[in-house]
Amino acid sequence: MGKPKWMRHLHTINHHKWLVMRHCFALGLYKQGLLHDLSKYSPTEFLPGVKYFDGTKSPHNAERQELGYSAAWLHHKGRNKHHMEYWIDYAVGSKEPVCGMKMPVRYVAEMFCDRVAACENYHGADYQDRDAYDYYMKSKDHYVIHPETKALLERLLIMLKDEGQEKTFAYIRKEVLHNKK
Repeated sequence: MGKPKWMRHLHTINHHKWLVMRHCFALGLYKQGLLHDLSKYSPTEFLPGVKYFDGTKSPHNAERQELGYSAAWLHHKGRNKHHMEYWIDYAVGSKEPVCGMKMPVRYVAEMFCDRVAACENYHGADYQDRDAYDYYMKSKDHYVIHPETKALLERLLIMLKDEGQEKTFAYIRKEVLHNKK
């Protein structure tokens, strides 16, 4: 019969967390690597994650389809600074009611690691370095993100797609994070 859904969901979370931790450690972001996504183990996120788990995509999408929103996602993005949605606030001096705040580069780097790890986790042996860029491009038109944060994230995703993980991680470590953590 196979493993129960809760165990498969837990494995997916643990594997994702391990991948992000490995990437963050490669960048010198040890604390962020250790603390990444701990809220996923809370009942508010874990229980809906089990209910909507299918192993191929985020359970938040299925919860959103059924309820019209994802309580687990709202909880998650409000507690994890590596999500651009954490940094949305009321706009001051703008025509828009809300806008993306500029993210500290250490959280942009963790967001990059998170996106790469999510693609590695869900694509498995079929993972390619262009996957995170392709996924970003499908959704980028509806993101509320600061222009400088957007430019940095896009630059990193393009570099990953064109030049691979080794060169991109070296660039982030040496050029993006150097004295800016």
